[in-house]
Amino acid sequence: MTKKITGKAAAMAAGAIGSAAIAAALLYANKRKEKKAQKTDTIPSGEPPETD
Repeated sequence: MTKKITGKAAAMAAGAIGSAAIAAALLYANKRKEKKAQKTDTIPSGEPPETD
């Protein structure tokens, strides 16, 4: 049979799980933002860039 966690321990566990979920969501959002920025930085014309 499993133990039921109550009181302070349950609150701490919930806080830790919530914090981990928020951190994961922020990392995912930041990765998507960086990936989108890389796609829009290129010139879509198909011509090679001119260099001096």
